[in-house]
Amino acid sequence: MTYRRATAADVERLVAWHADPEVARFWDGETFTPEEMRARLERRDVDMWIVEEDGVPVGHLQSWWEGKAQRRGGIDGFVVPSARGRGIMPAAARLLATDLLAQGWTEVTVDPYAWNERAVRAWARAGFAKVSRHAPDDEHTADWVLMRFVG
Repeated sequence: MTYRRATAADVERLVAWHADPEVARFWDGETFTPEEMRARLERRDVDMWIVEEDGVPVGHLQSWWEGKAQRRGGIDGFVVPSARGRGIMPAAARLLATDLLAQGWTEVTVDPYAWNERAVRAWARAGFAKVSRHAPDDEHTADWVLMRFVG
């Protein structure tokens, strides 16, 4: 398992993955047109990644940061339904979080929905520890869990 930077060549794949109801339901039903996905790839404060298993694209990660003095932020991601249950996302997330810290990030977090127990367990297997639980807000439509990478 590895990850690589997403490129314009991945736009159609990312659009199709997000359109899958078994992916979209974990992303508040959010889907994207090819034009919207191209714009997402060009964001300055978010890096998008493709997760690969044996050279085959099987998932998506994104890392975003906040603050100017310190590089700190979070990651989000998914694997396609056919690749679930094989430990791919925990391995990819651990690798990305470790790489971000090695690049000078001071903190890496995730914020899964509390109802998504499978994701909470996967993030824990990746090395993230629960910090706190929060009510819905501007970015979350349901209760969510803040988790911090501890390795």
